[in-house]
Amino acid sequence: MSVKAKYQAVLNLGEQLGIKDGNVAEAEGVLKIKGEANTQYEKDLIWDKIKEIGGEHPADIKANISVGDSSVYHRHVVISGESLSKIAKHYYGDPMKYKQIFSANTNILSNPDIIHPDQVLIIPNV
Repeated sequence: MSVKAKYQAVLNLGEQLGIKDGNVAEAEGVLKIKGEANTQYEKDLIWDKIKEIGGEHPADIKANISVGDSSVYHRHVVISGESLSKIAKHYYGDPMKYKQIFSANTNILSNPDIIHPDQVLIIPNV
């Protein structure tokens, strides 16, 4: 199996996320990937997938992923049934960090208990 085939799920995720300026090359058993993720969250997703396949410190892949917008961790589009605590749990693993999300979005939110589908929320770096 080629290294590219081994990490195909990483490449697929990159396409799904719309990684910009993507470049993939395989040489001497090492896969080299380069590109720009929109946010740190998307970069983290790519690295999580790399580690899932190759382990904590894979030697057969070199990834140079930059971040286009480092002012936020991510921008989240609200879907029906979500709450700030559910969103906080998803991004931070801690539902109580909903307060940070609320604080970062007071320009569009006046009550942390009321969010609406299709609102775009800033998920701040914490």
